[in-house]
Amino acid sequence: MLTQIYEISTPEEASALSAIGVDHIGVLVGDGQFPRELPISAASKIGAAIVPPSKFSALFLTRDLSLIASRARELNPAIVHLGASAELLSPQDVVSLKRMLPGIVVMRSIPVFSEESVAIAQSYVGIADFLLLDSYRSTDKQIGALGVTHDWNISRRIVEVVGVPVVLAGGLGPDNVAGAIRTVRPAGVDSKTKTDQDGSHAKDLERVRRFHEAARAAADNRFPSA
Repeated sequence: MLTQIYEISTPEEASALSAIGVDHIGVLVGDGQFPRELPISAASKIGAAIVPPSKFSALFLTRDLSLIASRARELNPAIVHLGASAELLSPQDVVSLKRMLPGIVVMRSIPVFSEESVAIAQSYVGIADFLLLDSYRSTDKQIGALGVTHDWNISRRIVEVVGVPVVLAGGLGPDNVAGAIRTVRPAGVDSKTKTDQDGSHAKDLERVRRFHEAARAAADNRFPSA
């Protein structure tokens, strides 16, 4: 069971999450168009502090493929995570990006809001290396970062039909991640808001540890519920 944590904002956080054993350590990268985006200089320092086998995941919310490609070349993350809304970034756009960046591993965020989400997820089969299933608000230009859960039954359906490793996100924390894993049966789980410190976007390392351990324990139980 992969564990993925966003939004890491300092090298010290990255080092601490590596020590906990978090698999994917995520950084939001940008020029300030979206809240809390970090510039290349800061993101690079965080990436350098990540200790293998933990991997650096760079999240881009922009739809500008040239900008994403340029920043990805500078940062060289293990994973390029694309979080723009489905209307702004298409499967063909992702194909184009992969041509620009041969060999990259792409994670594509999928908005989970109705059965239409299943079709959106299926459109990335054979294109994205990971799908991240996240909560969505129709007025947003990006997917996720809402701190709320969505209909896990839809996510379970996506897991069953896509044949692509799925990371479940959306309001997950130490107290509900085991239930989410039992219901959805993803390849991994993601947390942002519920592993933050109260009233802050800094990470609460004890919450991260509890989230990571709860996810691994649930996976070790081999998904006992039907």
